Amino acid sequence: PALQRLSHYLLSHYQKGTRPVRDWRTTTNVAIDLMVYAILSVDEKNQVLTTYIWYRQHWTDEFLRWDPEHFDNLTQISLPMESIWVPDILINEFVDVGRSPHVPYVYVGHHGEVQNLKPIQVMTACSLDIYNFPFDIQNCSLTFTSWLHHIRDINLSLWRQPELVKFDRSVFLNQGEWELLYVLSHFQEFSVKSSDSYAEMKFCVVIRRRPLFYTVSLLLPSIFLMVMDIVGFYLPPNSGERVSFKITLLLGYSVFLIIVSDTLPATAVGTPLIGIYFVVCMALLVISLTETILIVRLVHKQDLQPHVPMWVKRLLLERATVLLCIQDRMKFSQSRTQSSDICRQVENNDSRAKLNPYSCEDPREHEAAGGTRPTPAFAVPVEGSSPMLSVLREITSIRQLLEKHEEFRDVAHEWLQVGYVLDVLLFRVYLVAILAYGITLGTLWSVWQYA
Repeated sequence: PALQRLSHYLLSHYQKGTRPVRDWRTTTNVAIDLMVYAILSVDEKNQVLTTYIWYRQHWTDEFLRWDPEHFDNLTQISLPMESIWVPDILINEFVDVGRSPHVPYVYVGHHGEVQNLKPIQVMTACSLDIYNFPFDIQNCSLTFTSWLHHIRDINLSLWRQPELVKFDRSVFLNQGEWELLYVLSHFQEFSVKSSDSYAEMKFCVVIRRRPLFYTVSLLLPSIFLMVMDIVGFYLPPNSGERVSFKITLLLGYSVFLIIVSDTLPATAVGTPLIGIYFVVCMALLVISLTETILIVRLVHKQDLQPHVPMWVKRLLLERATVLLCIQDRMKFSQSRTQSSDICRQVENNDSRAKLNPYSCEDPREHEAAGGTRPTPAFAVPVEGSSPMLSVLREITSIRQLLEKHEEFRDVAHEWLQVGYVLDVLLFRVYLVAILAYGITLGTLWSVWQYA
């Protein structure tokens, strides 16, 4: 048969140990091509990219030529790869041997053109930058070169035009996590010090991560928790429920970070921006809880709580209310329980109430005067006045007790108003900080995604 005769004719005296040129000065030109089939994995921790590519080589073997008319017009034949000379083209970034299928044959044309087509699982080292995760774009290179032969023996070229290689996605599986943007290719010469130059053909594979899964599973839950933290500020500041609510949020966010810690990529040289985002959100929750504890402590009612200082009133209850546009909430009245009506009624009914001229005085004025009541020299015991004096003393003590409670209520009311204004002020500062932080991150990620 023609195939067997041709194979015997070509390989009977073939020497596969030498470069197939008749003149040793002739350079063997190897044209290579590459098509990305799939992105299998991206290992950020070990800086390894695993891809599956379709690789093609083309060169001319001057000892594999024949006349088709002598062999039943055969113009092409497949020969075992182990029986002919094959260039030692390797990838510089190889870090491990992948599970690539073995293709034992090459195609040979009647003019000596040899085509070596094979799929390769490539595990290469790549400098992966995860700072923009999950909106990151990676650029990994595959550099093909002859490990032994310098450029005078083996030269490299591109099989197709660079524009065709750049946007070729005809065989790419487009359903994974990574999206192929383009493949850049360029030729360069490489030399170490004064040694001979070697030809290199570099393919830069540019891929982009699809962020939808990470946006739904990482960013949205965090945003929802931060929104609930903002809503928690609308609980009354004098209610203890706000503290327990924010503690629950902080605990829930801590559990959320533990769950997503395995999802975030980790490297020894850097931290992704989303990790910093989670840490800052945790810090904001802690600040919010601290602010809540401060406000609750401020407005908590205590019997020994002093009056609000005047500078605090001027700063918060006058200026801050105008700045924050708070109306009608700050107009609290320092009402004082007046019991002089009872005293006047007693004077009108019984003129013997004049024996106790100090009974209708304001006890706070009496206390300010020194806390002692002078006994008038003209006071003379009157018959039958003892029961009335006892009643007036009891009424006076009741009035003093009520005024004391009223004073405590006024003080607590003042601190409540101060706490309310301070709570509104801190809430708006907190809200502005969160909005500025969110807008900054959104702008950065948008710029990186569409750059």
